[in-house]
Amino acid sequence: MCNLYSQTKSQDAMRQVFRDVLIEDEELIDTAGNLAPAPGIFPDYAAPIIRRDDGHDWLLTTARWGMPTPPAYLAGKRTDPGVTNIRNVGSPHWRRWLGVEHRCLVPFTSFSELDSRPGAPRNSPVWFALGEDRPLAFFAGIRSEWTSVRTLKEGAVTAELFGFLTCEPNAEIRPVHPKAMPVILTEPEEWRRWLTADTRDALKLQRPLPDGMLQIVAEGSRADPA
Repeated sequence: MCNLYSQTKSQDAMRQVFRDVLIEDEELIDTAGNLAPAPGIFPDYAAPIIRRDDGHDWLLTTARWGMPTPPAYLAGKRTDPGVTNIRNVGSPHWRRWLGVEHRCLVPFTSFSELDSRPGAPRNSPVWFALGEDRPLAFFAGIRSEWTSVRTLKEGAVTAELFGFLTCEPNAEIRPVHPKAMPVILTEPEEWRRWLTADTRDALKLQRPLPDGMLQIVAEGSRADPA
């Protein structure tokens, strides 16, 4: 399960890439403030997402990583740190957030999985990217505004939250992490389809990235050293 990723491209790079999604008089409005390169994004960190605005435009904004946890897993607990990765989209808990108003794109340049290969050090991250130069791509995400207690120190807060979908691993991920990989979208047609298509069509994108598209770019570090 991916609980650590990086996003080291500039906001301008995100805006330029997303231009291929825009049609007619649509705009991408940047409300994210100053985003520093983030070589290590952990659960509950704030990170950039792209989502639909209330009107006909799009927003580049930030949200905290971790969607609301299903209530069955919160019994007896005082906090809800959130769920970062979502696989079972048939669950009633997740179905409420599968409509276009709750879908988002999560920009990333690399992501890690804990190494489960024979003889690997315990809890050692292996970093994957689309190339050594870490080109920008997106996870297929969902988001919601939600009130919860993320940490006892912070207390109840209302925050914009996000998570992203997972699927079966492809050939590059499977030896390292045989259970799952993030749903990765690399083409403008896929980005727009995820953000605008009806739910049944959009969920057809919940599939592994084709074999051969990912490569290991770093190992052992808690942040991508690129």
